[in-house]
Amino acid sequence: MSKVQTGNPFFAPESLPMRLAGKMGLAKLRWSLRRLHIPVPKGALVLEVGSGGNPYPRSNVLLDAYEETRERHWETLVHDRPTVLSFGENLPFKDKAFDYVIAAHVLEHSPHPDKFLCELQRVAKGGYIETPDAFMERINPYKDHRLEVTLRNGILVIRKKPNWIYDTDLVQLYEKRTKAIITSETMPRHAAKFHMCYSWKNNINFNVLNPEVDATWLPPESDTNSFTPQLGTKAKLRLLILSLIRRLFSQNTRNAKLDILPLMRCPKCHSEQLERKTGGEQVVCTGCNSHFQCSGNIFYLH
Repeated sequence: MSKVQTGNPFFAPESLPMRLAGKMGLAKLRWSLRRLHIPVPKGALVLEVGSGGNPYPRSNVLLDAYEETRERHWETLVHDRPTVLSFGENLPFKDKAFDYVIAAHVLEHSPHPDKFLCELQRVAKGGYIETPDAFMERINPYKDHRLEVTLRNGILVIRKKPNWIYDTDLVQLYEKRTKAIITSETMPRHAAKFHMCYSWKNNINFNVLNPEVDATWLPPESDTNSFTPQLGTKAKLRLLILSLIRRLFSQNTRNAKLDILPLMRCPKCHSEQLERKTGGEQVVCTGCNSHFQCSGNIFYLH
């Protein structure tokens, strides 16, 4: 597994279990263990952007754009801790509200990577970004991915896609000859080689190669519009295991008591004067009088 590039020892690229798994030749285990390795102190406050149906255990606050969406294959949104529904290009949080932000498999969905990355830097002191590597995206594109991202000399190199398939001929050649082998054999054994992993502190070094490209195109229609796909036994077992892992490794007690309103700002006028009213079911901005719904630990700040 390639080490995550970082210029600060505080953000250690690998944990001891990861290194041991690597020495034992257990590449798949080594890759899986990265989700349990968020190298920050116990008291650090961690935000996860694009948390979806399988948030990192160490995240204290979750943010996703939608409750239901094809972009995560209709996977049910997990909201077992404070959760905000809003967009990564306009995060509803105060400057430096968090010590660390995780953005795993979400950057590639943004048509405005510059805005997205600037927002990560604004709300957090450091963090971790993971995407499919540009090579993987080029040969095996996803209908809702709008970017190709890779890492060169410590810099995120981003190419906006003018359509969901960048090179039709290449994709057809790949699918005809090698896709079955690469996806079933090569990728599972060498997952890190097909992903871009980047840790940062204070600032994110990035370069958008073609900022003039409009990446706001409509994706092709879904193969399925079902929000409740039928899960097989294997899939149900996987979800159960993931749930147990989150329960064991999350800061459950802390998260249950966490009041995130003091961390937030209005996504419309950016006022930091927010109040929870109407029996706790609304958040009101006293700056522009915008009203936002909330239900339990979920805040709807679109």
